[in-house]
Amino acid sequence: MPLTLLANGETGEIKRVGGQDEVRKFLENLGFVTGEQVRVVSSGGGNIIVQVKDSRVAVSKGIAVKIMV
Repeated sequence: MPLTLLANGETGEIKRVGGQDEVRKFLENLGFVTGEQVRVVSSGGGNIIVQVKDSRVAVSKGIAVKIMV
């Protein structure tokens, strides 16, 4: 399921990151790699704030739907 379906406070394991090569590489550099745990800190408006690899990152919902957990 896409990252956007996790509720605030829920954690999931990244199964796959979709999108074009450029987008996947960008997300990989932020820590969104297969097998990594990701926790939704908050979601609202057009962005989702997640915690991945001890960092908090805000991603748009358009990007978040490409991250499968």
